[in-house]
Amino acid sequence: MDKKIKVLDCTLRDGAYIVESKFGIPAIKGIIKKLQDAKIDIIECGWLKDKMHVNGTSFYHIPSDIMPYMSEKRERCTYVAMIDWDRYNLSNLPINDGKSIDAIRVVFPHDHFKEGIALGKIIKEKGYQVYFQAANTLDYSNSDLVKMAECINEAEPICLSVVDTFGAMYGDDLERIVSVLDKELNTNIKLGFHSHNNQQLAFSNAMRFVELLYYTEREIIVDSSLCGMGRGAGNATTELLVNYLNRKHNGNYDLNAIMDAIDMYMGYFIEHYQWGYSTPYFISGIYCAHVNNIAYLLNNHRTNAKDMQNIIEALPAEDRKKYDYNLLEQKYLEYQNKVVDDEEVMNTLKLVLRDKKVLLILPGKSVVNDREKIDKYIEEHKPVIIGINAVSQDYKCDYLFFCNTVRYDYAKEIYTDVFYKNKRIVASNIKTTADEDEMIVNFNSLVKRGWEHFDNSGIMCLRLLDKLQIADVAIAGFDGFKDGYDESYADVSLPHINPGKKWGELNEEIKDMYQDFRNKTRDYMNVEFVTESYYEENY
Repeated sequence: MDKKIKVLDCTLRDGAYIVESKFGIPAIKGIIKKLQDAKIDIIECGWLKDKMHVNGTSFYHIPSDIMPYMSEKRERCTYVAMIDWDRYNLSNLPINDGKSIDAIRVVFPHDHFKEGIALGKIIKEKGYQVYFQAANTLDYSNSDLVKMAECINEAEPICLSVVDTFGAMYGDDLERIVSVLDKELNTNIKLGFHSHNNQQLAFSNAMRFVELLYYTEREIIVDSSLCGMGRGAGNATTELLVNYLNRKHNGNYDLNAIMDAIDMYMGYFIEHYQWGYSTPYFISGIYCAHVNNIAYLLNNHRTNAKDMQNIIEALPAEDRKKYDYNLLEQKYLEYQNKVVDDEEVMNTLKLVLRDKKVLLILPGKSVVNDREKIDKYIEEHKPVIIGINAVSQDYKCDYLFFCNTVRYDYAKEIYTDVFYKNKRIVASNIKTTADEDEMIVNFNSLVKRGWEHFDNSGIMCLRLLDKLQIADVAIAGFDGFKDGYDESYADVSLPHINPGKKWGELNEEIKDMYQDFRNKTRDYMNVEFVTESYYEENY
């Protein structure tokens, strides 16, 4: 292959975010060997960190920590590790003895490129090749790029890489940056590209990068990872990239060795971890928001896509690029804390429901499978029926209770007639102004934080009934999650609001919330399960 183009595989470095660097000894050794066999030009073995190396991780303290994973160092390969410009003490870095890595990549943010480049000069003095990564290159104006290129030329590294940190670049953005840097950089300095897949453009932009520079004098380096493994939306995939180069640019990479690496070492990570394009990480891309902000909203609040977009949009542009969790929590609470005066609504509901039995119809599959049992209960007890976060056409409800925007919109659009025929109790996180036959109740008065899934609809409605002083409650369809979505819901098309498939953990958490509620209300509220439930008390 024309070595004008080189591939840098960053699986063990960028993928370290996904597995907290804990790939395991066999996977690290095996991935390096298979990438060598595949004739990958540059193998990024992981990070150099200011802490001692733990066996089986791709966080190393000094280059010699990497040697046990390099069973056979190949001359045609270049071996690199990355340091963050302000997170590695170069006094720990020994003189290069040629036995471990050949080069170090230094990543620096937009406003600290001079400091990052200064570190590169020290690294060169210790005998290592130096590669630079200009994080969030999209943020650089043309004049910024010229200034950075001047400093890069003085430092004389092997390569400067353009980095699409937030996966926000379109082709014209990449062309602008590349055209300036190709003009300003010395021709002996390679130009690289590291893409992210927030907008499903990582591979497309990688190909665009190759085409932009293929007929110039400059050599280029393109980053990729096996299966696109990397933080958030992930990267361009090594298997797609090498196949493209083999077919279009006379590449001689061994795709079979790449496939062996995937089959032998990536299956476990694919099964147990998540990365790659998703709607939340698309939001990160369109707002140039740090992926940690997205992860925080997902992990701590299970924020849906529309709400996440509004919360990220509420952050100042500069703060989106960082991850200030205190500020993010503040914006989340401001967004959720849509306080309404619900005193009149609560008084009305108290009068309507006074001394009545209330039956909650939740979306579990038992509302279909045990319909005779539920119908019999309704016939015998004549309860007020409240449908919870979903519409069931099999039961005539007196009220529908909604506390999730996606479920509210789904019910309105798919079951329009039933939706508008029922009176609706709507939590204020969905809306603060009531339409006809709607009553708005304060969201924050119905939740108790401390659990990941604190906004479970069944628990929230029970808390509402407690505030309304209801003494006799029956529940149907509060089944608990089974192994598959189809086995958990009566309506299998009901929008999924519990990302991931940790059904057992979710069941235990909801059970804990229910027990917490019953510990408070057991003396004055009777709760009866009409259908079997994982959460039913056993006393």
